[in-house]
Amino acid sequence: MSDAPRTLAEDLRGRGDDAVATLLRLRPDLLNPVPNDLTQLATRAGTRASVVRALERLDRFALQTAEALAVAPDPCPYETLLALLGGDEGIPEVTEALPGAVDALRASALVWGGDDRLHLVRTARDLLAPTPTSPSATGLGPTVTEATAGMSPGRLQELLAAAGLPATHDPVSAVAALTALFRDRTRMSALLAEAPEGTATVLSKLMWGPPYGEVRAEGASAPVRWLLARGVLLPAGPGNVVLPREAALHLRGGLAHRTPEPHPPAVQPGATHAIATVDATAAGQAFTAVRTVEDLLKSWDAGGPPVLRAGGMSVRDLKRTAVALDVGEPIAAFWLETAYAAGLLASDGEADERYAPTPAYDEWLRLPDEERWAALVAAWLPATRTPGLVGGRDAKGRALSALGPELDRSLAPEVRRRVLALLASLPEGASAKPEALLARLRWERPLRGGADALRAQLVHWTLEEAELLGVTGRGALSAHGRALQGRTEAATDAQTAAAEAAGLLAPLLPEPLDHVLLQADLTAVAPGPLRAPLAETLGVLADVESKGGATVYRFTPDSVRRALDAGRTADELHAFLAAHSRTPVPQPLTYLVDDVARRHGRLRVGAASAYVRCDDDSLLAEILADRRAAGLGLRRLAPTVLAAQSPPDVLLERLRSMGFAPAAESAAGDVLITRPDAYRTPPRSASLPVPEGPPVPDETLLGAAVKAIRAGDRAATAVRKPVPRPAGARLPRTTSADTLAAVQAAVLAGEALWIGYVNADGAASQRVVEPVRVEGGFVTAFDHTADEVRTFALHRITGVAELAEPAGAGDEPA
Repeated sequence: MSDAPRTLAEDLRGRGDDAVATLLRLRPDLLNPVPNDLTQLATRAGTRASVVRALERLDRFALQTAEALAVAPDPCPYETLLALLGGDEGIPEVTEALPGAVDALRASALVWGGDDRLHLVRTARDLLAPTPTSPSATGLGPTVTEATAGMSPGRLQELLAAAGLPATHDPVSAVAALTALFRDRTRMSALLAEAPEGTATVLSKLMWGPPYGEVRAEGASAPVRWLLARGVLLPAGPGNVVLPREAALHLRGGLAHRTPEPHPPAVQPGATHAIATVDATAAGQAFTAVRTVEDLLKSWDAGGPPVLRAGGMSVRDLKRTAVALDVGEPIAAFWLETAYAAGLLASDGEADERYAPTPAYDEWLRLPDEERWAALVAAWLPATRTPGLVGGRDAKGRALSALGPELDRSLAPEVRRRVLALLASLPEGASAKPEALLARLRWERPLRGGADALRAQLVHWTLEEAELLGVTGRGALSAHGRALQGRTEAATDAQTAAAEAAGLLAPLLPEPLDHVLLQADLTAVAPGPLRAPLAETLGVLADVESKGGATVYRFTPDSVRRALDAGRTADELHAFLAAHSRTPVPQPLTYLVDDVARRHGRLRVGAASAYVRCDDDSLLAEILADRRAAGLGLRRLAPTVLAAQSPPDVLLERLRSMGFAPAAESAAGDVLITRPDAYRTPPRSASLPVPEGPPVPDETLLGAAVKAIRAGDRAATAVRKPVPRPAGARLPRTTSADTLAAVQAAVLAGEALWIGYVNADGAASQRVVEPVRVEGGFVTAFDHTADEVRTFALHRITGVAELAEPAGAGDEPA
């Protein structure tokens, strides 16, 4: 009797724990929920959805191997499979790579059995084998047996006679004779040598697929008639013919695929730059990335744009953001999505919902530049949200908006990770063309239809986004970008890798400065990045005029008044400028500060609706006489007080537009300090990636799952002594007295029992247990199914049976 496994479950039963753990790691969908035993695991591994997912994870050569098995006899010897992939003459590369491909299919439980009897799981065969409506990737058609099904015995005898074969007594032997002819290279070559001119042209159109052809209505040509007469072409419906699989393989020289691809295409280096240039370029862009996100969210300090009813930002608001950042709309969408992924930006959740920075943004601002960059990259690496889709349409024709729903694509993190890994495999300073990267990804994971089109877009977007973030410089991976490799599949891994990369980036970033260069034209030049306190104060005191390698600030009456409104005094402003300027403070700037400070607060605006107060009654008379104040509803209450019909904020704005410098005051008469209040959302967590299927289990979970499956399989397959039970019952049935006696005897003998048990919810199960103690109506026993000690109520045990052989806790299943 052969020891070869008869089913996938038997094959899995013969594998070690490491092999089962590898299967669960490769196909994590099989683990939820944990299978009860190996039979259930095998059944689940053969379901259509799981097999489709497993096939999509194969590389091209492993998939070609599975496709060859789908058109091979079942079971298929290894030599037959090698002939299908290497042809009659053999291909050394295929011979070298095929064992690895078979091992990969076996590890994924898509193939089982020894090399002498390879079985492709039935579901995979159904998916990959050719059908009239869905030819396989091999381009092969049906076998002679399948193509002649339903053909009359007389017609079969005619085919044999025309092919020069002896007549047979039944259709089965006739089909077998015809099949043997097509598989015999010598006899088939001799038969085709007799074909009329033009036959080779007809066959060349069908042999690599599709194998179906159409016969003209006015009648078949002489070559087609000759081929049909001998069964080299067979009818496939009205006006159609098909080239049988065996005949096609002869014409192909035994090859199942026109071009076997046992090895991945190499990614050739493109333009190469000095690594110092690459690192400097990437570091400069990393610094720009941090400043861009900071500027974006600073502009939303008092609240950002509203959230659309369907979610996301409007097109108009995206355009305004792009103009404010001086970038294109696709790049603006990328920065928005990156900030959102990092948890720096969210909606406030109020009735009039709008976007605003989160409290995490304030913490992010306090970090060094390299750590701020690391936070952005750690969010980008595993993110499934895809900014490149913004502006496109979903399946229902609806526009896809920035920060809106429907932007998650589970393929994005995998493409991002592989593109960076391939760049890391190139020599330092070398870039790669997107087409070469895409060709490699297509070999590593063949995808079909829209998924492949999306992957092509993701490759281009990844290269662009990596350059924007400073992960690459001039298309080549930087030194800090290489530190991101190897641990980018999970969010926590990405954070760790980004932190290490930040350590390499830090020395390349410019050192923050504590000074500016004041100029006589009322501007200040910051020759580099400024320290946070200096940049914050200068941003209030002056307006940013231009950015670049150096930032230019301009001082205006409005900007100086803004600083005075924020509570600064003229003396404090003079001291600040003198302390942080490497050049003498220009006299025009000193005069500007003093002039604005002298006029600042002479007028006082309060709530009446509003009032204006001033010690200089002539100044109030000037305001009353100004025609521009006609709409404010002003009237004099006292020589130094005017009442107004307008609110205080409107009154303040109008008087400032008239050239005055009023200050707001409180009900107690004190000047109000008007610092801009930063608007923040409630605490929000960063958006979570949407994974493609279940996550890969960790080693702890894998170990526990394998133990549970082995224990359940032990309970399900253990050899038991016969026990009386009603017909059709799954669980053993014994009386209460017999159950108690058997359990007590097992405690004394230290033996294992097979029990049936019904829990409090009424769920029945069968278990192999080793009773340890019996008392108070309960049995304490080691449960091999759960691999732990449990307590069972005696009244819930339906029955017991002794095992044919002792089953110790350490035994391994057969």
